[in-house]
Amino acid sequence: MTTSPDTVHGADATTDPAPLTADPAAARTRIRPARPDFEEEKTSNFQRFLVGLFVAIPLVALVAAIPLLWGWGLGWHDVVIALVFYWVSGLGITVGYHRYFTHGSFKAKKGLRVALAIAGSLAIEGPVITWVSDHRRHHKYSDREGDPHSPWRYGDDWKALSKGLVYAHIGWLFDPNKTSQEKFSPDLLADRKIASVDAWFPGYVAVTLLLPALIGGLWGMSIHGALTAFFWASLVRVALLHHVTWAINSICHTFGAEEFEVRDKSKNVAWMAIASFGESWHNLHHADPTCARHGALKGQLDPSARVIWAFEKLGWAYDVRWPDEERLTAKRPAAAKRKLGAWTRLAARGRSAATAESR
Repeated sequence: MTTSPDTVHGADATTDPAPLTADPAAARTRIRPARPDFEEEKTSNFQRFLVGLFVAIPLVALVAAIPLLWGWGLGWHDVVIALVFYWVSGLGITVGYHRYFTHGSFKAKKGLRVALAIAGSLAIEGPVITWVSDHRRHHKYSDREGDPHSPWRYGDDWKALSKGLVYAHIGWLFDPNKTSQEKFSPDLLADRKIASVDAWFPGYVAVTLLLPALIGGLWGMSIHGALTAFFWASLVRVALLHHVTWAINSICHTFGAEEFEVRDKSKNVAWMAIASFGESWHNLHHADPTCARHGALKGQLDPSARVIWAFEKLGWAYDVRWPDEERLTAKRPAAAKRKLGAWTRLAARGRSAATAESR
């Protein structure tokens, strides 16, 4: 089955959502999805309390990290453990939750499929099916009525946008309305292994918080080593990864460069590229959501794409949707000057070689 750039896997994307600034009554008249976007049961106060807990505690740890950085509480063991867990859990989100499960940018062998779901769970950004459902809804309604976390939801003057940025960054997590998984992720609900990983999410939360402490304690053979590893590689690492991910929702839909034509307000933000593993090349992603590489212009670093490339070379991933020169050129503004990167040209040469060989 072929998909268009705006296809959202598992979702009914046949409606034309109203802009966020449109009259609410008119929006209700225009938006008539075949199935409800929200589940009948809302999130409970206890569930929202848990969300707040997992947001607040790592955030407090991140703030406390500033003075501790200059004191006794940081060693190179902590840095190594934190970096390893940041990369594993972060790539679990970008390569797994986002590019693979949400958009189908490539196909994966069963072992890799499960491993990506588990790695993404270690980021404590929610179970895989919940995360994917929210993100598919975001693409269906991007910066329009129905988008779960658009910074433009309150308007476009500075006061409304300031309020919208806070909501897009963190406030949307407390919305009691739950995105319907039956509507947006029926493919994942039908996958028993992925549904099992989803159900075991609390266990993976325990693993991602306690395993760094265990490793730090054994590495340094001390309680002190366990405590500092828990602080840096569990709490601070989770907080940093959370805010980098949430900044894609807020900053990358407000500030930055628009280098491809899109129907929303997505932007490319260069200074976030490394920390976000290439996710901050958000403008191209919204121009071509199923593309496995988001940084397709010359000089744009995309660590997630490099990991997908490695999986492809190992035979664990296949049918990778690399940047298509003709497709992307058609989406560029007439005044665009920056050239497409080598990945796009290589992909084009690869197709030409394959065509010539078949003849």
